[in-house]
Amino acid sequence: MTIVVVACLVAGTVFFTFRKSLPDWTGTVAVPGLSSTVHVYRDSYGVPQIYADNADDLFKAEGYLHATDRFWEMDFRRHVTAGRLSELFGKSQVDTDKYIRTMGWRRVAEQELPLLSPQTRSWLESYAAGVNAWISEHQGTSAGVEYAVLKLQNSGYRIEKWSPVDSLAWLKAMAWDLRSNMSEELERARLLAAGLTWDQINELFPAYPYQEHPPILKSGAIVDGAFKPSAPSPTSPSRSSGAARPGTAGGGGGGTGPDAAVQAALSSLSGSLEDLGDRLNRIPQLLGIGDGLGSNSWVVSGTHTTTGKPLLANDPHLGPVMPSIWYQIGLHCTRASAACPVDVSGFGFSGVPGIVIGHNARIAWGFTNLGPDVADLYLEKVDGNSYERDGDQVPLVTRTETIKVAGGDDVRLTIRSTVHGPLLSDQDADLRKVGAKPGVDAAGVPTQKARPASPAYAVALQWTALTPGRTADALFALNTAQNFDQFRAAARNFAVPAQNMIYADVDGNIGYQAPGTIPVRGSGDGLFPVPGWNPSYDWAGSVPFEQMPYAYNPPAGYVVTANQAPVAEGAGPILGYDWDYGYRSSRIEARLQAKFAVGKIDAADMSEIQMDTQSGIAKELVPLLEPFDSTSLLKTWDYNQTENSAAAAYFNAVWRALLSRTFDELPADLRPDGGSRWFEVVSNLLRDPTSPWWDRKGTAAVEKRDDILRLASSDAVDELTDRLGDDPSEWRWGDLHTLTIRNQSFGDSGIGLIEAIFNRGPYKLAGGSSVVDATGSYAPDGYQVDWVPSMRMVVDLADLDRSRWVNLTGESGHPFSDHYSDQVELWRNGETTAMRWRPETIRSEAKYVQNLTP
Repeated sequence: MTIVVVACLVAGTVFFTFRKSLPDWTGTVAVPGLSSTVHVYRDSYGVPQIYADNADDLFKAEGYLHATDRFWEMDFRRHVTAGRLSELFGKSQVDTDKYIRTMGWRRVAEQELPLLSPQTRSWLESYAAGVNAWISEHQGTSAGVEYAVLKLQNSGYRIEKWSPVDSLAWLKAMAWDLRSNMSEELERARLLAAGLTWDQINELFPAYPYQEHPPILKSGAIVDGAFKPSAPSPTSPSRSSGAARPGTAGGGGGGTGPDAAVQAALSSLSGSLEDLGDRLNRIPQLLGIGDGLGSNSWVVSGTHTTTGKPLLANDPHLGPVMPSIWYQIGLHCTRASAACPVDVSGFGFSGVPGIVIGHNARIAWGFTNLGPDVADLYLEKVDGNSYERDGDQVPLVTRTETIKVAGGDDVRLTIRSTVHGPLLSDQDADLRKVGAKPGVDAAGVPTQKARPASPAYAVALQWTALTPGRTADALFALNTAQNFDQFRAAARNFAVPAQNMIYADVDGNIGYQAPGTIPVRGSGDGLFPVPGWNPSYDWAGSVPFEQMPYAYNPPAGYVVTANQAPVAEGAGPILGYDWDYGYRSSRIEARLQAKFAVGKIDAADMSEIQMDTQSGIAKELVPLLEPFDSTSLLKTWDYNQTENSAAAAYFNAVWRALLSRTFDELPADLRPDGGSRWFEVVSNLLRDPTSPWWDRKGTAAVEKRDDILRLASSDAVDELTDRLGDDPSEWRWGDLHTLTIRNQSFGDSGIGLIEAIFNRGPYKLAGGSSVVDATGSYAPDGYQVDWVPSMRMVVDLADLDRSRWVNLTGESGHPFSDHYSDQVELWRNGETTAMRWRPETIRSEAKYVQNLTP
């Protein structure tokens, strides 16, 4: 009885403490620094629309609301990007802080601030003032549930003021997670060091299949130094069966992102309150990770729509976290003018002012990751405090920083850099392995086989995001752009991360622009680490914006981007080689063309396509599997991976077993993740039944394709019988393919009560890796979902009030809020909510009304 009473008292105390931090979204609130009253209308999902008389008040109010709803998320993010997690969680985070300090994300953000326009700096300052107005009234548990948990370990923590640099630094985290092929570069180097031949490595990184999966732009080429959308593209090559790309036949090693420190999904805490930080001991993936990490977007002109005006769809694929990465909001100047030009609605990030994806009164835009090669690894001959450069020894650039550690002594960190960038191998074990066994000889000449280096080379990272840029200017310019020329002018400053940007406007125009700072290389192709002591491998500038691919009202009347190659081979500047292999983009295009063939489309059709679950690899693989299918599930399967499909469950189990058995010679941590690259690799191998890849390691027999297909089919039956029962008709894909949405900082604490408070799920899902409904999994670990469409949006340019959207979780970051996870079921079922635009509609449908006063 006593135990029950104590448990009730504890539960009541916890509940009261957590409820105390919930904000009130109604009434009148005094916000220091405002010059006039700001009106806030929230819909039934808590999404705010802000109306202010001037831009200064508008961004102060946005900062105040972001802090009201998501301040722990903002505070956590700024500690990550500054390399200051140890100040929150103690000594377990020192290695993570060292890694980020070595790259210097916050230092670069500090250098960017003075480069920005006076207007951008002013709006950043206004936003920070709004955040600080909220901070001045909230400390400790009143600031959020998380501070109550943190207090158990770090009772002395005090929230510090927000600054514009805190906002800019988050853009570096976004660029890091979307940094394109650094992971592939390191993976190639590690495979070479593991003893694979160049031919084998090329087979594992096949060339882009232009014939089967067309690029974003079907026409266009560089003419007289500038990209011309109407110029005919060069003839694309036939399907590659793994032929070497430039430099790979004899190039030097390269590779994936740092495995231990870089590719860890954002965990959070240990299983004990005494050391909440133990499981945050790797570089956080704040946006997600995986071969399937990408996005879908497409825009359709009025030629194909029921209204005669464009429709635009976007769903970025990112890591699932609680709360969602995105914050929905509308920002409106009461009377638009040159001094107050903001009238916009869409998705943004807490901690960053403005809208990232959305629309204003005239235009709409969306993003997918362009995926160019913007990072290179350089092997450096370091000797003491110097390194070799063109035959001479030159001094390393060093700086020393202090890492403060909660509950422990300060840690001093010396950061070393060459002309190419920081020596990231000082903090990363995988890079040290590459430096110890590189794919170049002592003179830096690429070798066919990795060789030991004595002494081992250090490895430096050159990455475009470590050069100060003006991406913040670009975001604000997008928010206020009124036509395609202004849209392109904004894109000119969008330095990192490079994105595919789609466009539509109320006049009926559609378009596309690829922006970003993309390096022009001397020697080398960016696929493998190169000798830093040879200046011929240095970057020789960046691709001029005039050469970047774009399109305006293309003849087809639509543009589809899903991380595929942007232009036909040879049609534009060299942007990279490691694209998504186009299975999603081809499926979207096929669905659009099928709809066009029978009539005009509307917003509901766009949303329907976003939920498409057909597997591209299944169409090729299933006919070969049917002779070995003892379940008979595949005979009538339509290749759609719906939640209740028994065939989808069986096929995905076969696919996972097939990858494991076929590529058993690869190092364990480089086994296939199951995404689009592996679709292409296996597709090529299916045409070669006697390929050596089919032969299993450690067996006397020489296995061929059908032997492995038979074994994989049997493996799948055994696994699913054990997991789902012995009646195949009762198997369900959703029973395997589940999503648990974990809180970024406390979701893996190992403490049931805390995880129950902060996490949501598991949810059964449809979709899968490299399908349009991209609920992706990491094959070696199973079927649990690791990346998702983080939001979905469809903008109707005929009537913006008919636009639709949905967030992964909810608007609030407070786990006891009704709006912490109230959109999950909608999102899971492919439903959306009204993305209202007209002020009268917003006011009439508002569930919560609040006035912010001076």
